[in-house]
Amino acid sequence: MCLAIPGKVVDTYDQRGLRMARVQFGGIVREACLEYVPETQVGEYVLVHVGFAISRIDEAEAERTYQTLKDLDQLTELESPVVEEIAETDKPFYPAWMNAGGLRR
Repeated sequence: MCLAIPGKVVDTYDQRGLRMARVQFGGIVREACLEYVPETQVGEYVLVHVGFAISRIDEAEAERTYQTLKDLDQLTELESPVVEEIAETDKPFYPAWMNAGGLRR
């Protein structure tokens, strides 16, 4: 199940024109896009769903929600490996099921 998980913003930065953040969930830090909540500052709490911060919440609500998700064993998606971004090149990237023209093989 995909749930929005509360985390604390520990850093913000720009990545290719997008406002991004490093967000701490317990002992794990992940990247999240802040485009839906661009006013977010370092030290604030956000709800993150599939890599996008979708709302800001206060610290007390973040702690209650995080603990509830932990008690329900719903934080396992934080343990999944991070997919590394492919370096930007001049050549377009096509998945294995697509030929170089962008059509299905």
